[in-house]
Amino acid sequence: MNRPSLLIIFLTVFIDLIGFGIVLPLLPNYAKEFHATDVMVGAIAASYSAMQFVFAPAWGRLSDRIGRRPVILVSLLGASGSYALFAYASRFTDNVEVGLAIILVSRIFAGICGANLSVASAYIADITPPELRSKRMGLIGMAFGLGFICGPIIGGLSADRWGLQGPGWAAAIVCGFNFILAIFILKESRKPGSSHAPHLPKWTQISQTLRHPRVGFLIGIFFLATICFACFETTFPMVMKERLKYDSSTVAYLFAYCGVIAAVLQGGLIGRLVKVFGEQRLIAISLVILSAGLLMLPFQQSLGWVMLGLAVFATGSGLNRPPTFGLISQSAPAEQQGATMGVAQSAGSLARIIGPLAAGFFYGIDGKLPYLVCGCIAFLTAILAWALLCRGEPIRTMEPMTADEAEAVAHSSVLEDEDSDPPPPPANPAPKP
Repeated sequence: MNRPSLLIIFLTVFIDLIGFGIVLPLLPNYAKEFHATDVMVGAIAASYSAMQFVFAPAWGRLSDRIGRRPVILVSLLGASGSYALFAYASRFTDNVEVGLAIILVSRIFAGICGANLSVASAYIADITPPELRSKRMGLIGMAFGLGFICGPIIGGLSADRWGLQGPGWAAAIVCGFNFILAIFILKESRKPGSSHAPHLPKWTQISQTLRHPRVGFLIGIFFLATICFACFETTFPMVMKERLKYDSSTVAYLFAYCGVIAAVLQGGLIGRLVKVFGEQRLIAISLVILSAGLLMLPFQQSLGWVMLGLAVFATGSGLNRPPTFGLISQSAPAEQQGATMGVAQSAGSLARIIGPLAAGFFYGIDGKLPYLVCGCIAFLTAILAWALLCRGEPIRTMEPMTADEAEAVAHSSVLEDEDSDPPPPPANPAPKP
């Protein structure tokens, strides 16, 4: 295991997520400043996850072909540019149509570049032995949580000091520094001479990944768990404001409290818990805890009980992702780590699009309903996980397609997209003696 590289990829993701966390909480304020309609606000908020859904598999496939380092460098540079564009939009407060268009374009661009989390996960898989991957995958979640804690603080301070354009420039500078740092100290994780998987069309790659029983089921678990988290993330501020009259700053502190708990679990305890329970059982246990937290939250009447419910929820959420991605990584062949992680990340992005929509629908019926529905989903998923994963079966690696199989599938697939690489030519026959 290359510990310096592991530290660098953690810093890369952490600093990248700081830039994301700087801008995200301020989007509603920007929307109000530009007099955006509810539809435009929704489009701006959803555009980031939509682009991640589309581009995460593409980034992963590309990193399998040319290496992780160049893909991460390009995405970091693009992220810095997207935040600079976001800051530039503040110049057009007197022309709201142009300003909103620039903000939307910047979020689309940021979503495209932010799809590199799949490549970071593949990087960790490259430099980590299979038995330690769940522990190391916790670093991604830890970086994610810490980025969300530090980002809003930096965003708020920069907005107070430099006004509307401050957070965008702060995020651009942070990501630009991250890009320069990565140029000098981020090494390539793919070993020289590593085999390359056949070039498959995007939808063919997704289909091949999801057809594998274990990998498809694990991605389904991650998809459902992410929907539950997105529903919580969307409705929690409204529940706290309506039931307990908490203001935005109090809600922000409560979100940070969740982030700290998840970061501590993912950064320090995952390895020990995996040794005690194993990845399969830990996934099922995490879903039970997640369900309990969701079912507790809408009925809390005081700050102490809210913090208890949040602690249970954050524990379940924090324990779920590392072993899930660890098992996905162990089941994927080395030459398809990026593509497989890209499909998983794409499923999570799709969940972040569906989750807020479902949360809004259920919340309109009853404020408790999103939590009750998601709590039941998490519990039923836990039962399935225990039944299908916790049987002591050996982890079977996905069998990659051969070049000839990839060519046949590429020609027959009606879903082949235009940006797919052409199938490789058939190998030359051996010369006759």
